[in-house]
Amino acid sequence: MGFTIGIREKRSGARRRGRAAEGTAVAEYTGLWGWAVVPGARARDGACSCGDAGCPSPGAHPLDFAREVPAGATLDAAARAWAEVPGASMLLPVGRSFDVLDVAEQAGRRALVRMERMGLPQGPVTVTPDGRAQFFVAPGAAAELPRLLYRTGWDDTGLDLRAFGAGSHITAPPSDRGGLGPVRWLRAPALDTAAAPPEARLLLGTLAYICHRLAPCG
Repeated sequence: MGFTIGIREKRSGARRRGRAAEGTAVAEYTGLWGWAVVPGARARDGACSCGDAGCPSPGAHPLDFAREVPAGATLDAAARAWAEVPGASMLLPVGRSFDVLDVAEQAGRRALVRMERMGLPQGPVTVTPDGRAQFFVAPGAAAELPRLLYRTGWDDTGLDLRAFGAGSHITAPPSDRGGLGPVRWLRAPALDTAAAPPEARLLLGTLAYICHRLAPCG
């Protein structure tokens, strides 16, 4: 496949610097924001580094053999752990410190502007290379989403809006997702919201409204 994860190899100075930067990013997630980080597969030319030719999620799933870097890990501990999985992407487990509301990127960008104007609380937001915006919200949102949509009258409108909860993982910036390019921050984490993102009910009305407005007619 042309690339391997977990095997020692000689690296150029640039690659060593890249790995050091990734170790620092992992330490930021674990030590500053309080999130665990899971080593993930990468994809190139449609092939997944896990080695499964029929992989259903190339470059977008955890590596079975790699150990999680726990929340609270120090810079040294994170760097040592990440050195064991050269080439891995950074994944964040969902359902612990946060759940995720996922919408189309255009809807997410417009909703974020509207939320800022309305003074609504906001947590971190990522944008993926396949055009999705992912809003970090308090844990439990995925299980509550059908009830929340029903209570707000958006349950039968076919919205392009979904939630990820426990058992899911999202790709963390600046890792590549599925060989398509890096995930980026649309709204970077902050100390006051990373560990305590807003309740989904506070954002759902705006997200649902924008998704409905942008839905194709017919």
